[in-house]
Amino acid sequence: MAADTDLVAAAQAALEKAYAPYSNFRVGAALRAESGTVYSGCNVENSSFGLTNCAERSAVFVAVAAEGAGLRIKAIAIATDPAVPCSPCGACRQVIAELGGPDCRVLYRSREGIEERALKDLLPDAFSYRPTKTKSRPSR
Repeated sequence: MAADTDLVAAAQAALEKAYAPYSNFRVGAALRAESGTVYSGCNVENSSFGLTNCAERSAVFVAVAAEGAGLRIKAIAIATDPAVPCSPCGACRQVIAELGGPDCRVLYRSREGIEERALKDLLPDAFSYRPTKTKSRPSR
């Protein structure tokens, strides 16, 4: 994990930009793409709570916007303020699975300190859909 100290630091820096006026629970995330580039994001709350976006997904969306559909995530780190145990939520796990795969490394605070787990340990049965080639539709 020593090689990931920059990733943890980037997540910590990202939480400083969080918009969390309702929960006061700031979250930052930083991911390392296979390209080696680090992308970060923070949580953005909304008064209509269902429209809130998590830091992990914010970081992934920034990375996709920069690298396109070929993005592959090697690792992602999460930091929180207050500093409490917090692994990614289910929706974030699924988004990370889509672009990082089962061996993507996830770093987050646990009761014992910074934990590193493979995504397959956090989401063992991730949803996966690979569309098959469809027949063309008949013209009208």
